[in-house]
Amino acid sequence: LNRLRVWLPTLLAMSANSPLWDGRDTGFASWRTIVFGRWPVSGPTPCFRTLADYEARIEALLEAGVIADRGQLYWQARLSDRYPTLEVRCLDVQLDATDAVLLTGIVRALVSTAIAEEKAGAAPVECPPELLHAAMWHAARHGLNGSLVDPQGRRRSAGDVLWLLMRHITPALEEAGDEREVGALLHRLLREGTPADRQRRALAEGGMPALTDLITGQGAGSGR
Repeated sequence: LNRLRVWLPTLLAMSANSPLWDGRDTGFASWRTIVFGRWPVSGPTPCFRTLADYEARIEALLEAGVIADRGQLYWQARLSDRYPTLEVRCLDVQLDATDAVLLTGIVRALVSTAIAEEKAGAAPVECPPELLHAAMWHAARHGLNGSLVDPQGRRRSAGDVLWLLMRHITPALEEAGDEREVGALLHRLLREGTPADRQRRALAEGGMPALTDLITGQGAGSGR
């Protein structure tokens, strides 16, 4: 989790797909992220010293009564209680399967890279919680349009941060046989924009009927 958390803003920006609320443009690429921030335990994952620290802090939340059960942990990445895996929860639901395949491949490569770094004894990149919160808000607001905050806390162009991401995970992608597929889908994302961009474009060009067609997979740009 500590190694993955610094990439959550980038993943959110790539997946942004909730620009509208009650039929109106919110001005955000991912309004869902803002809405989910209303929950008492939400936002970027804290940095934990050990697994015991993770469990102790959850128990403290339960004992305080601020959450009813572990299902109310709305951190944007957390350990699964049902399976031996991580749950990455910062992503918006995607318009089509190809968008989901891209993000799945990247998340798997990030986890594989984190495991390899841990085994090699490499120190994780640290990011102060206030900076990570701000980076998540920025990603929710702008998606891939403009800049992002990279894992070191530097503001850079979205394209540069995506290049850093790919450089970081390329060995894992190659090992899994995913490099070509993920690379092609990433080029599609950069060419066509995020799902939020595509929603806005459909609404501007054809109104609500065109947007409905896009979401239901009937539009020309649906990718299905």
